[in-house]
Order: sequence, then structure tokens, then C-alpha cells
Amino acid sequence: MKLYNINIGKKIFRRGALPLLLAAFSWGGVSTAQAQEQAKEEDYYKIMKVVAPEGTILEVGGLTMLPNGDLGISTRRGDVYIVENPTSRRPYFRKFASGLHEILGLAYKDGALYCAQRGELTKLVDTNKDGKADVYETVYAWPLSGHYHEYSFGPKIAPDGSFFVTGNVAFGDEQWWRGESRVPYRGWTMKISPDGKMEPWATGMRSPAGLGMIDGELFYTDNQGEYVGSGGIWHVKKGIFAGHPAGLKWTNLPGSPVKITTEQFNAKLNPRDFRDNNNRAIKPENVVNEKFVTKADLKKDFPELQLQAVVLPHTILGISNSEIVKIPEGAFGPFAGQLLVGDQGQSKISRVIMEKVKGEYQGVAIEFRSGFQSGVMRMEWAPDNSLFVGETNRGWGSAGEANEGLQRLVWSNQMPFEMKTVRAMPDGFEVEFTKPVNRQSAEDLASYAIESFTYKYHPVYGSPPVNISNPKIKGVKVSSDGLKARLIVDGLRESYVHNISLEGVRDQEKSNALVHTNAFYTLNNIPDGQKLAMSEVSTRNSGKEVAVKRVPTELMKDRFNYKLQSAVPEAGQKNNNVTAAKGGIKGVAKGATATTKKGAATAKAPTYESIKPLLAKNNCLACHNADKRQVGPAYKDVAKRKYTNEQIVELIYNPKPQNWPDYATEMPPMPQVPRADALKIAAWINSLDGGTSASAKNPDNPNE
Repeated sequence: MKLYNINIGKKIFRRGALPLLLAAFSWGGVSTAQAQEQAKEEDYYKIMKVVAPEGTILEVGGLTMLPNGDLGISTRRGDVYIVENPTSRRPYFRKFASGLHEILGLAYKDGALYCAQRGELTKLVDTNKDGKADVYETVYAWPLSGHYHEYSFGPKIAPDGSFFVTGNVAFGDEQWWRGESRVPYRGWTMKISPDGKMEPWATGMRSPAGLGMIDGELFYTDNQGEYVGSGGIWHVKKGIFAGHPAGLKWTNLPGSPVKITTEQFNAKLNPRDFRDNNNRAIKPENVVNEKFVTKADLKKDFPELQLQAVVLPHTILGISNSEIVKIPEGAFGPFAGQLLVGDQGQSKISRVIMEKVKGEYQGVAIEFRSGFQSGVMRMEWAPDNSLFVGETNRGWGSAGEANEGLQRLVWSNQMPFEMKTVRAMPDGFEVEFTKPVNRQSAEDLASYAIESFTYKYHPVYGSPPVNISNPKIKGVKVSSDGLKARLIVDGLRESYVHNISLEGVRDQEKSNALVHTNAFYTLNNIPDGQKLAMSEVSTRNSGKEVAVKRVPTELMKDRFNYKLQSAVPEAGQKNNNVTAAKGGIKGVAKGATATTKKGAATAKAPTYESIKPLLAKNNCLACHNADKRQVGPAYKDVAKRKYTNEQIVELIYNPKPQNWPDYATEMPPMPQVPRADALKIAAWINSLDGGTSASAKNPDNPNE
């Protein structure tokens, strides 16, 4: 469970957060300058607060809907509540159980509630019908070492009535960065029968906080860390190895369906367990320009190694992925049958659509709704097809202004202009829309861009995006009804993420842009089938930048000494579809250097109101507060260190945790923060100490 996952920047761009630079030409007689104001997420999906009694702390660990329409809630503090009339203005909260240990999942079956607390799967029953549990029955207990990070998640109920539970790894004492399975079955998925028999199911899990039973099959989410370059969704078939090696320690136990040993794995992938001359452990860090392997490479040696069905690119679609739920029929407009995935760190929800190609799941992820008050941990559907969202961030940062909460997401019954889905094709991708597109915009190759990348598979915390390329879009075919656009792409790569940007596509009705313009398709397998002929497609390319957003798109690349590359071609250079996909890896905001000369009049330090959108956009507020200590130091305490603006920018990009030894959570490098933003943030931080000469520098000019 990534309750500890730290702030590593918010998404690459936030829709509506930056102005559009509209091209001065029109499609079909409708000028883009005349298009309506950019649509927003909140226009279609409203976040509503659920009022809880004063003093009730809802650090939500589990949600489940009861047959009578009541809502069950479990909390990290060990309480279980039943909420009557949960969608009304005045829901009634009744404490059903208490005294349990960090409940991180809740399910209902046959008149009883089942929860995974720290060391066991527990059955809660109200036998005397007084509204409170009077039986706390241990269904199955598993070992604990006592480490604080041994979270347990679940249960999810299998089609045969059994329960799936996952166990988080612990972390070392001296090697605090290395996940360990100190007792069986940490880092495993367990299948537990109603009568308490446990079957080891799969291993390789690191922080498996997000379980989902989808159409009778089990999936889970994990988060970036060692051996996990980026978070995503895994299909949990019996006997798979999801990739983190800690749980391999127990593959010699009876009943283990996984046969890989730790020794076999380490022989293929060096754990980098190094020590210095004083015999102190050395934390492994990324090696630039090394010969690395990917998970797809190592799968050739270990067929049990399961690739992510869908990668959720780190800092774009979350940093702490959580629960998976399926959208029921009748809910959320055009997206019924698709999946929603929460994220604890960025307090958001993404939309995922999977398809099976050559026997394995793969699919696309698209941002859906951000702006929740705390970290999104659990979700559950209400009878009225609204979505309950349970939230928590105690001890570890998340976007938003609260430490816990219960909110509800409600569809406005208005149809958004979105990518309904993206499908893999033998020669590219097919994008389906929720509304007909403006044909002239959709048949222009300049409206699209694609970027593909993958991640390293190594014992380092996370990975830079690597092997980045821009596949060329050779043609596009728009369906007669305007609801589909099929792209011919030269340079598809299996086992790579393909960031598909539709920045220039407009809808037919109002010439509006998409609410979310980027889709991230994990292409594990290229499907067989009929390819399009070039005679069938449009190859028109206006060569113009259509509605380009100035967005920071470096992600973590600068951390690994890559050079910045502009998303806009040089003057006189043809576009030729080489512009990096917005929200992607290569694209970068235009140079931030101001044109003012050195020595010009200094600018007034920014106010908090002016700087708050930058702090939110870059996910700084997940760990820092202006006045009080959170996961990281208060900004006022940083200001007392008397750093210059330039020194603060450098510390954003390359933190020095040794400067703050009393903080347990290290701040990671954040090179994805645009330099212009970083300088403004630095100037504001320094203003908190009374406006020193350092803070008086022009925040827009990095040369001052």
C-alpha cells in the first residue's frame, strides 16, 4: 500500500490549468478562436461532500454497499461504520465495530462483513440484531514481523465464494529502501476459503493496495518503487510473478504455485547489494547510460513474470495507485463497463479500458477526475449510480487540503467530448469518441502526435522513461459518423507505452477540444488482422501547431541527464508529426528565460494566492505546508535556511535529504517541475522570511 508514497510531482499538465495557444485558422468556417471556453472535468462530474458526525474521523480503508442500500465503511483507525441513507443530505452513521487493526478493505457476503486487518481476515456478525457486531471471528491469520509497513488489503470475493487478500512488504532497517518479506506471505496474494484454508496464489507484489474483481478475474494495482519503474494494473492469474522479488523467499513452501527462487532471479538481475569501505550499505541509484534490461527482456528467462496489463505513467496518472472498480450500466454516461482506478498521492481517478490481445490483457488509461480533498483510497457505487470515494493520507502526503474524508462523485447527465476508448490495430490505433468530431480537424495529421517509451527493470526506486521515440503517424481514416478515427502508425513497439495526443481534434457541434487530450496505451501485443491501405486514409498535414498547450513534459528525464527538447519545431522546419505528444516525455515548455535584462527593476515576490496553483499543479502541497510540518518541512522553515532562489531550484531538482535528518521520508528529485515554476516558487518561499535579497530577485528570470 503506497500510504507512504511521496510527492513526486503532479500530472504533467492539468486540463484547464494553462491557456490554449489557439492557431489563427478555422475548420469548416468555425474559427478555433470562437470556440467555447475549454470544458472542465467538473462540468460533467461533480464532487460532493458526505456529511459525517462531528468528531468522526474517516481515514477510509474500505467501502462496501449492503443489499439494503446502506454503506459500510472501514477505517485505518480500526472502526467499522454503517451509514444509513448515505446519499441523502443527512446520512446516519452508526458504529458497527471497533478495536480492529488498520482495516484496509471491506466486503459483504451472506449477512456478514469481512475485513482484512493487519494480521488476519476477520468476519463480523451482528447475531442479536442490535446494529452492532457481537461476533469477531478469525477466518484466517497470517504471520507478522511487527514492521509498520506490513499492511494487508482486501478482501475481494472470488466467483467461488473464496476471498483474495494481498500482503505488503516490509522495508529494511539499515537498507530502508529495500522491500523485504520477513514472514510468509508478505508480497503475496492469498486465496482463502470460507472455512479458513489458505492457498498461496501469486507473488511479486510490492505495495498491492488496489484489488479489483473484474468480471470474475482478479486484478491489482502496485506503485512505483524498487523493481517497479511505474505503477499500473496487473492481471493476477494463479502462479504469476508480478516482478518484485521479495516474496520469492517463500516459493519453496508447500503449495507455492511460483517456482522461481531468489537465487535464480538475482543471477539474472543484480540486486546491487553493495557496501562501502566501512561496511555500510549503499543505496542503489540509477546509472546513466548503462546497459539496462526491461521486464519484457527478463520475461524471456522467467515466463511466469507478468507484465502490467496497463501502465499508469508515474506522475501523469498517479503516484500511489489504489482501488479498481468497474462502472456499472447506467452510470457515468458513455463509460459504462469501463474501469476507474484511484490514486492516493495525487487525489485523482483515472479511466482504464482493457482488451485481450493474443491471450493477455492490455489497454489504455486516460485521466478522469482530479481535485478530491485527500488521497483516493477506496471507491464504491451507490444505488443511484453515484460513486462514493473514500480518502486518507495520514502520515504520507496527498494532494488536497484534508487528511481524510468521504466524498461522492455525481454525473451531471451532460455528455463530455472525450475519447471513449482506444483500441490497438495491426497498423496503429483506433480512437472512438463520445461525440462526432469535426472532420477537417480530425483528418489533419497535425492534430495528432504519438510518443512511446518504457521503463528500466532494476532494484532502484522507480525509473526514468527510457528508449523514447516518436512513431510517425502516416494517415488517418475518420468514420462516416465521425465517431472513430483510425491512425496508421509507423513504429509501433510491443511492451511499450504509447502516449497518443489528440491536441488538435475538435468536436463537430461546437468546435471544442477534448476534455482530456492524452491516452496512454500499453501495447503488450500488436493484434493480427487487416491493415488499412494508404488509399483509404487522409495524409493531409497542415504543419501547424493546433491548440498547443505550454506544458511541462519532462517527467523524470532531467534527473537522468537527458537534454530538454522543444515541442515546437524550429522556425521554417516542417512539423512532419514530430512534435512530442502533449503530457508526454519529450515535449517541454518553451524556454522560461525572461527577456528582461539583468539589472532591470526587480519584481515583487509572488503572493500565496498567485503561487498556490503552481504548488498544486506540481503536487508540492502533498508533502509541504506554508506554516506547519507535514511529510516535509514547512516552507517557512525552508526560508529560514537563507537559500538563494537558484539554490532552492537546484534542491527541487536534486534534494539533499541529509539536510533534514529528522524527516523519515526523503524528498525525491523533481526535475519535471518547469524552471519558470520552480523560480516563482523559490521566490515565494524566500519571501516568507521577510524578503531577503535572495527573495527579491525576479522570479521569471533565471539569470538574475
